[in-house]
Formats: sequence, structure tokens, C-alpha cells
Amino acid sequence: MTSTAPLVAVAGGTSKQGRSVVKTLLADGRFRVRALTRDPSSPQARELARLGADVAAAPLEPGHDDEWFAAFAGARNAFLVTPPTPPENSCEFELGCRLADAAVRAGVEHIVFSTLENVDEISGGKLFAPHFTDKARIADHIRTLPVAHTFVMLAFFYTNLLEYYVPRMEDDVLLLPIYLPEDLHAPFVDPLTATGPAVLEILTHPELYQGETLPLVGDIISPREMVETFRRVTGIRAEYRNAFTRDGLLRWFPEFASDELQVKELLGMVNYAVDHGYFRLGRDLEWSRRITPEALTWEQFLRATGWQGKRTSFNAS
Repeated sequence: MTSTAPLVAVAGGTSKQGRSVVKTLLADGRFRVRALTRDPSSPQARELARLGADVAAAPLEPGHDDEWFAAFAGARNAFLVTPPTPPENSCEFELGCRLADAAVRAGVEHIVFSTLENVDEISGGKLFAPHFTDKARIADHIRTLPVAHTFVMLAFFYTNLLEYYVPRMEDDVLLLPIYLPEDLHAPFVDPLTATGPAVLEILTHPELYQGETLPLVGDIISPREMVETFRRVTGIRAEYRNAFTRDGLLRWFPEFASDELQVKELLGMVNYAVDHGYFRLGRDLEWSRRITPEALTWEQFLRATGWQGKRTSFNAS
């Protein structure tokens, strides 16, 4: 790779999506990559540096505008992802807008932002899911800036079941509490393998994707089918359990009860998917699978990871 190769700054470089983008672009060899992270000494950041990334200390937290500006300096392109913040006094919208503003001030020519649908608008204000709506509002802000822009929109993460909705063993049966009704078909994706190839495609053909919103989907599958596939792949006896109603959620995850707004948001996200579908009508749900063979199905994800129901951490620093 030459020093004249275009530089891509990746905000949230050690997040699931960020790591996928950094690793994919470095493996491709046509881009230089700068990974923005809270702690350049973390294991994840050191791994990215070993692969060839320039790692910059620029936490995705309020008050770090100067660090963001410095980290974006010299970059032609930027991939931005904002971390979800607690719904009480959430700062995600302000953070995302200021992050994009810093990129534009630093001279970035093309922003790729990881967004979600505007649940507040789609539901007529009936459902509370600021994690979704704030990202949609940030995308609206980016559309007003003097910069080329493309948006990716990831489906539900498979990794949610490994990190947050972790199964438990009872009487030799693995119980999988899932946050969707048993027979609802919903889109899922592995952010660690799908995000990077999608961003590489966008940056390779920016003129094709100017202003586009592109869903990233690995599989459209119901919880019943997920459990059946898990049993077939692992050989482990497993059963579905309801974690999509309030009673079901708090039965299996009583720790959530201490934060009523978090419960409200989780239920708002689920009810949005049930009532309206995860994506707006008209989104091209086949795009990522056409251009990204790495967008794993649920079965491929299970076989690739070897997951057998244990809690798995994907911590980023």
C-alpha cells in the first residue's frame, strides 16, 4: 500500500462494525485506515495496529470534538457509528451530529454512517426506541452537510443472543429467551463479517451509492427456525422462550427491571419490528447478500463461530 492511497477514518474503530470495516479495508489493500478509539492500548486496538491501521485516541463521548477533528484530518472518507447511550438523558443525537460536523470541518469528502429507521416517525410517536430514532435523526443532519454521504442500516445482530439475551441450561435443555415472537420472521446479520465488505463496496463505487440507504441482512428467519437450526448444528437440546413481552423479558432478565426506560426502549424496539417490520417498505433487503458473500446466514454464523449457547463478549475499547 502506498502513502498516496486514500485514507479512511473509522470512528468507533474497535466496535463490532468498526473492526469489520478496518479489517476489510486493510485486507483489500487499496486504502489506508485510521481507527478512532477510546484506548489505543486495548487488545482490540493493538490488533488493528498490528494489521496496519493507524490508531488514534478519539473517544466517542461528548467533549472530544478536537480529538475527532485531528483524527479526521487528511482522511478522504469516514465511516461513522455512534454507540447507544442510556435512554435517560441520551446524548447520541448530539454526539453523532458533532462527530459528522468534525469530519466535514476536517475535509472529509464522503461519510458512510450506520443508521436505523425513525421509529418515532413511523409509529406516529407511539413507540419509544431512541436507539433507532436518534440514528435516523443523525442521518437527516448529515444530509444537510456539504459532503457526499451513504447510509448502511444493519438488521438485528445475531451477537445480541450471545452477549445480552444469553441462553441458560435447565434440566439438560438449553432455553433461548429471544426478544421476538416465536414465528415472526425478522432480518438478522453478523456485524463482524457483513459491515466491512458493504463499506468496501460503497467506497469502491461511491458514485453508485451517493445518498443511498442500504440494508445489511444475513438472514430473514423466525426464532422458531433459529432454535431448530441451533439444535441441528450443535446437537444440543434447545427450546425457545418468550422474552418479547414485558413479563417474559423480566422473567428471564430480571436485572433489566432496575431501569424502566431501558425496558420501555427494548419493548418499543420489539413492538416496532412486530407492528411495522424492521425496515421501511421498499428497502432492498437483498443488496448486502448480492455484494457480500460474507453476510452470514444464521446457520453459517453458528458453524463459523462454533457457538453452543455460552455468553460471549465482543467488548470494544
